[in-house]
Formats: sequence, C-alpha cells, structure tokens
Amino acid sequence: MPLSHRTLSYRSPFALLLLFLLLLIARLSMGGGAVIAQTASPTPAPGPSPQVAEAARTTPTPAPPPKVKAIDGHLELDEIIGVEVEHFSEWAATHDATKLVPFINGRAVRGNYPEEIHPDRNRLHFHLEIKPQNKELWTDLLGAPHGLSHQVTFAIGLENESPFDSDFNQSSPLPLTVISPVYGVVCLLVVLFTLALFIWLARTTNLIREPGEAVPGKLRPYNLGRTQMAFWFFLVYVSYVVIWLITNSLDTITPSLLGLMGISAGTALGEALIDSGKDRASSSELQGLTAEKQGLETSIPELQSQLSAINAKATLTPDDTANRDSLNKQLQDGRTRLAQLNQQLQAISPASTEGNSQGLLRDILRDGSGYSFHRFQIFAWTIVLGIIFVSSVYNNLSMPEFSTTLLGLMGISSGTYIGFKFPEKK
Repeated sequence: MPLSHRTLSYRSPFALLLLFLLLLIARLSMGGGAVIAQTASPTPAPGPSPQVAEAARTTPTPAPPPKVKAIDGHLELDEIIGVEVEHFSEWAATHDATKLVPFINGRAVRGNYPEEIHPDRNRLHFHLEIKPQNKELWTDLLGAPHGLSHQVTFAIGLENESPFDSDFNQSSPLPLTVISPVYGVVCLLVVLFTLALFIWLARTTNLIREPGEAVPGKLRPYNLGRTQMAFWFFLVYVSYVVIWLITNSLDTITPSLLGLMGISAGTALGEALIDSGKDRASSSELQGLTAEKQGLETSIPELQSQLSAINAKATLTPDDTANRDSLNKQLQDGRTRLAQLNQQLQAISPASTEGNSQGLLRDILRDGSGYSFHRFQIFAWTIVLGIIFVSSVYNNLSMPEFSTTLLGLMGISSGTYIGFKFPEKK
C-alpha cells in the first residue's frame, strides 16, 4: 500500500505537465488565427499635435467672390451710374477698390476709375467718359451705329485682371445708349430745318448761283465754286452735330479740315473776283458800245435828211455833187458800223436762254463753250473726298485728318479751275 501511494505521487507532476501541454496545443490550434490577426493589425495613427490643431482654428475662411447685381442709371457716355456688387465689402477689405474700372463687352474701360466708393453699402459710382486710355474702346462701342442703342455685357474689375462675375452677361445684357433720344430728335429737327431752308433758297434765289440779273421768270445757272463751298459746309455742319451727340466732344475740327475748307472758300472767292472783273470789263465795254450806237442812230437820220435835201435840188453844183458823195460814204460807213455794234452788243449780252439754269450738274460742269474737263476734275475730287469724310465720321466718330499731299492735290485742282476761268466765257 505505501509503495503504491509513493508511485502515484511520483508520477502526478509529469501527468499534470503533460495535460497542460495538451491543453496549450489545443488552445493554439483553435484560437491562434485570431491571436495572429490581432497582433498583425496596424497601429492606430497618432492624433494631430496641439500646435496643428490651433493653426487650423485660427486660419480665416476665404471670402466669397464679388458679383455685380444691379445698376442704377443709363449706360451712356458722359453719364454717372451706380453699381451694386455683392460681397464687395469683404473684397474691398483686402484689395484696392480705387483701381476698379467698368468692363463693357469684356473689355476694360481703362482710366475710368470710381467717382465714389461705399463698401458699407456694397456700391460704387462711375462717371463714364472718354479718356486717352479708352478712346479706342469707346470708338468701337459707339462707332458705325445701327440705332439709338445696342446690347452689351457689363461688369467691373481691376484693369489688368479678369472682371467680377455679373448678372449682366451674354444671356442678360444691358442697353448701351448711343444717341440720347431727346437730344437726337431736337438736333435732327434743327438739321432738317436748316437743310430744307438751304435747298429752298438754292432753288429759288441766287444763293449758290452765278451773280447778275436774271431774265424775269428765269434763274441764273448754278456756280461751281459756291456749290462746292456749300457742300463742304453742310458735311462739316452735320458731322459736327453727330459727333457731339454721340461723344459730347466739342473740339473736333481738325487743322487739315480747316485747310480743305480754306481751299474751297478760296476757289469760290477767286471765281467771284474773276467774274467781277469780267463784269466790270463787260459793263465798261457795253457802255461804250451803247453810246456809240446811240450816236450812230442819231447821225444816220441826219445824214439821210441832208442827202435828201441835196437830191431834191433841180440842178447840182460841183459842191453839191461832192457833198452828196461824201454824205453817201458817211451814211454807208455809219450803217456798216451800226451793224457791227449790234453784233458786239449781242455777243456781250447773249440771248436770254444762255443765261438760264439748265440743271445743277449741267450748270457746274459746263461753261460758255460747253462741258469742261477742269470743271469735271474739281467736281470728281470733291465727291471722292466727301465719301472719305462721311466714312471717317460714321466709323471713327472723328473728322478725317487729310494729308498735306491730298490737300495739295485738291489745291492744284482748284488752281487749275481758277486758271481756266480767266478765258472762260460767261
């Protein structure tokens, strides 16, 4: 019995160790995957440091972009408009608002800075005006007009940057007034009145016709120099009014235009002086011929009566015969001279139909001997320069600047006309 008890006691630790190892193996085989998976899981990332978290809390939120929302006033040159800009106060806090300019059709109106700035009310005020920096832009916007106004996009922004967003984009444009309707109607009435008055006077009086007395019920022919002067006057007159209506500019007469008008006025003045000289010469000659004719008309009847008295005698003495022959010769010479005087007087005072108007073109292109090239030349150059003039005013809103060469060519043409005017028949 004692031996058995000792034997069991000796074996018990080994049995317990064996049992423990078996249990450990079974545990590893059943739950080892979970242990490995748990061991292999990544270590959680550490949270941000306190300094980074503080910096994130102190960084300001970006301000929303500004946007043009409304406009007060008419979009017209030389007008003051108010512009309402959403989020303008936030933008102005970090930018220079005095450098803002309008953008029309996506182009900056350079130099047109705000007249007033009110960041607290999100508003600015601009005075739209022409300046050297933006003259080309306004010319493109207002030149070659097809009506009193046309549609444009509008925004504001810094000159050398992109403009702000705007509600007045391609889908919702604004009308840009080219000509104010009120001023346009008033000026149109004035121009039409003066033009109608001129046409009436030109047709019914000697306003642009040859000087001199007209046959009752008839009109004198049109004068080329005066017609050319009237042509340039009305071109400049109407163009000046149109440019003022659109751009409000007053100083639009160019030096070359003054030169051109001077050439035109000089042509008319030279022509008038030549005609006046011809008239004085003709008048003096007419008076002399008329006086001589009247003397002959008085002396011829006296000679005839003396001759009749001699022929009435029954007998003629040698003195009577000599007197009769002398009277016959004087009477024949007197009648011959009277016939010559009548021809000369008729040449100086042509038939009434030759001094009457035959229509504008015929009158200014013809002289006493028919159609003349020097007249046609000055007429053609006047028409060509007139077309160039109208095109420049319509497209560029400015009077043309003619070169000295072109003015010289016009002067030569006028000088040629004046030169041929001396021998020209009236």
